[in-house]
Amino acid sequence: MNGQLLLVEDDPAIADMVQLHLGEAGFAVHREADGPGAMRAIDRRAWDLVLLDLTLPGGDGWDICRHLRQRDARLPLIIVSARSSEAHRVLGLELGADDYLAKPFSMLELVARVRALLRRAQRQPPPPHAALHFGRLRFDPQRREVVQGDTHTPLTLRESDLLGFLARHPGQVFSRAELLDQVWGHGFEGYEHTVNSHINRLRQKIEADPQEPRWIQTVWGVGYRFEAAGAAGVTGARP
Repeated sequence: MNGQLLLVEDDPAIADMVQLHLGEAGFAVHREADGPGAMRAIDRRAWDLVLLDLTLPGGDGWDICRHLRQRDARLPLIIVSARSSEAHRVLGLELGADDYLAKPFSMLELVARVRALLRRAQRQPPPPHAALHFGRLRFDPQRREVVQGDTHTPLTLRESDLLGFLARHPGQVFSRAELLDQVWGHGFEGYEHTVNSHINRLRQKIEADPQEPRWIQTVWGVGYRFEAAGAAGVTGARP
């Protein structure tokens, strides 16, 4: 099997179709249909990826999303929901989802997004010495965390990839479309506000004042850049 997936979906017809297509793709899918069952499943075992609906009996998907992220900041999470407004997408991403897929959706697209996210999660990490230092912060890409003194702040998969990419190209400006292509993957037909939401979450974790960011700068009308001044760069010799 390619991975153990948790599907939280109360519509049996949708759950059947998702399980069928993901099963044919080689994934083992465990299903939960309500909030309490989802909470128990998240606490009971380690999953490779979670697919989460937001409208559930006996619980709210937002609460499950928060609970999951408090338990494991690095677990790949895709929200699959009929709530397709910009506000819902932004909230889901800023609560820690790695991706957001609005219903109705293509099963082929869902399988492709699951595969892409798992490939990133399972790929070999950078060598241990490839840490990045900027100011008093140290970004450890292998552990996917930012360290300041004794404080270790875990990053999600997307947050880690995004910070690593920006920090390794200090001073270079990237548009949201370029960041989607470089971080989410070539051909990813994502929502460009995905980038904004992940930038906001990163700023909450690495900036002393997220409203006046020092490291991740907005270039109005263009995109984002990582501030080069004060960044020590990659430590150790490259392999």
